[in-house]
Amino acid sequence: MFEEEPETDQSYHSVTYRSPFSSSPLEPSDDGDREASDDNDLFHRSRSASFSTRFRQAGGVNSIDNFARSWQRAACFPEVIPRQPSFVAADSDDEWHPSGAESIRPHGSPPLDLDPSLTRPLLGMQGEAHGSGIAGPGLAGKGIFNASLLGSSFGTSYGTISSRVSESTRKHVIEFHREQQAHPEPPTGHDGEPLLLKQVQHEDGTRENIVVGQSTVPQTIFNSVNVLIGVGLLSLPLAMKHAGWLLGLILLLFSAITTSYTAKILAKCLDVDRSLVTYADLAYISFGHHARVVTSLLFCLELLGACVALVVLFADSLHVLFPGLSILQWQLVCGVMLVPLNFLPLRLLSVTSILGILSCTSIVVIICIDGLVKPDAPGSLRDPSKTYLFPDNWATIPLSFGLIMSPWGGHGVFPNIYRDMRHPHKYAKSLWATYIFTYSLDCAMAILGWLMFGDGIRDEVTANVLRVDEYPRFLSICIIVFIAIIPITKVPLNCRPLVATAEVLCGLGPHIELDSNEHSGRRIFFRQSLSAFIRILVIALIVVMAIIFPSFDRIMALMGSALCFTICIILPLAFYLKIFGKEISPKERLLDWFLLIISSISAVVGTVWALLPQEMISSL
Repeated sequence: MFEEEPETDQSYHSVTYRSPFSSSPLEPSDDGDREASDDNDLFHRSRSASFSTRFRQAGGVNSIDNFARSWQRAACFPEVIPRQPSFVAADSDDEWHPSGAESIRPHGSPPLDLDPSLTRPLLGMQGEAHGSGIAGPGLAGKGIFNASLLGSSFGTSYGTISSRVSESTRKHVIEFHREQQAHPEPPTGHDGEPLLLKQVQHEDGTRENIVVGQSTVPQTIFNSVNVLIGVGLLSLPLAMKHAGWLLGLILLLFSAITTSYTAKILAKCLDVDRSLVTYADLAYISFGHHARVVTSLLFCLELLGACVALVVLFADSLHVLFPGLSILQWQLVCGVMLVPLNFLPLRLLSVTSILGILSCTSIVVIICIDGLVKPDAPGSLRDPSKTYLFPDNWATIPLSFGLIMSPWGGHGVFPNIYRDMRHPHKYAKSLWATYIFTYSLDCAMAILGWLMFGDGIRDEVTANVLRVDEYPRFLSICIIVFIAIIPITKVPLNCRPLVATAEVLCGLGPHIELDSNEHSGRRIFFRQSLSAFIRILVIALIVVMAIIFPSFDRIMALMGSALCFTICIILPLAFYLKIFGKEISPKERLLDWFLLIISSISAVVGTVWALLPQEMISSL
């Protein structure tokens, strides 16, 4: 269904091993039998190694190795530090071959041979060049010229749109490029793979530097699903109780359609300039430096809230099955388990991200099986609990706003995912597949959970499931295992940007140059100790916040209302309206303003309701 185009096939070179005895004939000796045996062992090991290499590289662009690289890049996307990713120059072949080291020029090597007079600016619809070149972000000082200056019109790989952008956006883009020229950032110490820059020569003889996407459509879909699928779906049955069937399903469909639309317009905004990579870049060119700082703060809060919710879920679920330890003790146990994981390199943590998708999907399947196995209510699909078309208490509807919105908080990394695509014009197709899968899973959880438990639904549906003794014990243990896996795999990844931010604030950032005196053993030991202390402190802060705010549903409602509405709907619409201004058609502009106003009202009301005591809401 999502096969890549033939020209994207990559060549691989299998590793071969030659026996050390094969270079010359073996001399006769008394140890001939032993040497022959060693030769056979080496031969078998060589065949085994070659088979392992071929297996990992089977599938071409969608091989296991390439999927692993894509996962690792995606794990680096949730960044809160406003900086540009590192770049390396790739050969100007039609395709980039990751297995061939010769296809990449490391930093410090001769730059691409670019003649500014031949460099092609972004083109308008008729192919007329506008503007002049400016060195792109992260490339100043490396001798690499970036031609993607914002002109009076632009062309996009996403579609066929070509429009004028607002003057304020043009000004911010110029300031953005100047800032990157003045403060080039080397890639030293970056955990993830650098983005590749490739020179393309057009038919008219002009040349253009573009960011080379490396992820295929299946890899993009997987990374997008991995961003969207999380523990937020466990609170959707409670959201249905607060809103009722009619309003609940309408709100869930509204959230899916609206966030899918804003994910698409983020790509359109990103194509204004090919050097833009991150969500923070869009904030900068739209509203300036302060918007980028606010965006970074929102990302910090979102990551912190997600980590706190995961610890709360872990403790609540383990306490139900093993009540010998209190919820507080289970929270401390979770913190102790997370401390060593916070020291693992990103390349190891990124591979575990697949476990998050498998765990969430498995939980939905197991809950469905439990509902079919049990013959009578509560907790049965064969004998559903009492539910309502409209909410029993209309005052609880605002609580459902944030709960329904919380599973869709992935827009902070969608720009990076789009920029990392090999074929950006297939972004819409990948979004379609991503949202079909995630909406189906979320909708299934919302419907199954409320049908099974009705008014008795708890903060997270798994808490209800684990309290029913009639369910197969094995399935309940599986749910606990999956719930334990999710924080173990998600929290260290979410903590990494927070740790990086804290290290930068303490002067320990990876791009901080060491002076000659700091090469002493004492200074190095101090820096390493302080870095370790920060990693432990971040975990401790998360556990303390989980102890102070132990209500899973309130955490998810607050995150959904205050953060997800803002990051996923309000800001993308604001970027789009600001960048393109009056060039947007009247109907689309009216739709954008309608969504912006409705989402802003929902965010404010939902945030206020999430902070109100339960007793006050019940009395309304």
